[in-house]
Amino acid sequence: MDIPSFSTLEQQLDFLLQQGVKKGVFPGGAAVVFSGQGRKRIQGIAAGGRTRLDKMGERIDKNTFFDLASLTKPLATTLLMYSLVEQGIIDWNYIYTDISKRKTTRDKKNISVAHLLSHSSGLFAYRPYFELFKPDSGEESKEKIISLILKDPLEYETGAECRYSDLGFILLGDGIEQVTGQSLDVLFKERITRPLGLSEELFFLPLAEKKKYSDKIFAATERCNWRNRIMQGEVHDEHCFLMGGVAGHAGLFGTINAVGQLCSSILEGWQGRKTLLQVSRNVLNEGLKRKYEDTTWCLGFDTPSTGYTSAGKFLSKKSIGHLGYTGTSFWIDPERDTVVVLLTNRVHPNRENTKIREFRPWFHDRVMEFLFSLD
Repeated sequence: MDIPSFSTLEQQLDFLLQQGVKKGVFPGGAAVVFSGQGRKRIQGIAAGGRTRLDKMGERIDKNTFFDLASLTKPLATTLLMYSLVEQGIIDWNYIYTDISKRKTTRDKKNISVAHLLSHSSGLFAYRPYFELFKPDSGEESKEKIISLILKDPLEYETGAECRYSDLGFILLGDGIEQVTGQSLDVLFKERITRPLGLSEELFFLPLAEKKKYSDKIFAATERCNWRNRIMQGEVHDEHCFLMGGVAGHAGLFGTINAVGQLCSSILEGWQGRKTLLQVSRNVLNEGLKRKYEDTTWCLGFDTPSTGYTSAGKFLSKKSIGHLGYTGTSFWIDPERDTVVVLLTNRVHPNRENTKIREFRPWFHDRVMEFLFSLD
């Protein structure tokens, strides 16, 4: 389709989001872009659509909270691991049992922190353990899920290849809690968001604390048959729900500004510029390199694949990013000095809508074309 000419990045983002809503890609969304630095820095932020499709829906704005789903993996669990490596509390090569007192089967004895972060542990990508439970959260459910993961056999030999795994990040989150003696939500606030001034806009939302917030400020996700309601202000992921809303693979909620600011801080630190992110450039450089030549994974972050990729045609191969199942994503490009974040609730009212797969690369290409036009 022909794209109208816009004078500002914000107008461009607003148009792209309107197209997503109009074409039924998602009920609503928000986007932010940062590009360049200093006086040449360009930024734009936009939001549009509705939090849900029924009469209870509210207009999405820049203050709407989105369920970030698997963006939790890089932005919370991975950054916390980087922080602990920075302090010498954990090493990339530590075996899982070095950070966890849990018993594992013999086939898991060589799984390291680096294997878990790079999705090369051998663990299955996903298992629908939640089907064995009633939709009640709590410590007992959390313990049972972790026990099931550790008892299941590996799908492939540790280190032989990379297969994206929710289960590996559940173990990482649990390992972080064991080695520090603190819960992930508390650690994330203390080590990541509080130094950046983002604690009120980016957080885990324990189910026990749901009453503190109005549903209206959250973008709704799926009408869940297992829980028999539309999920709004409660984590969409079933396993995270059973674990009380706080887990290593899912559970973060955030506004578009907060996610953009955290991604921008990662870029600043990676580029060696001043940042309040409590992770050094050396640790970032070590973590943000592909671990296997024939795969896209760094430690906790993905990179664009060859050929078709959600990042589109123009973001460089050195970019890092991640996708979230609910319709969220970010890409950080050190060559272009650019951050692009897209947050949507594409799983509302159900997960069968997969139009986001075509929308994401189209969206990123149009953003980058606009930035190129400014050169």
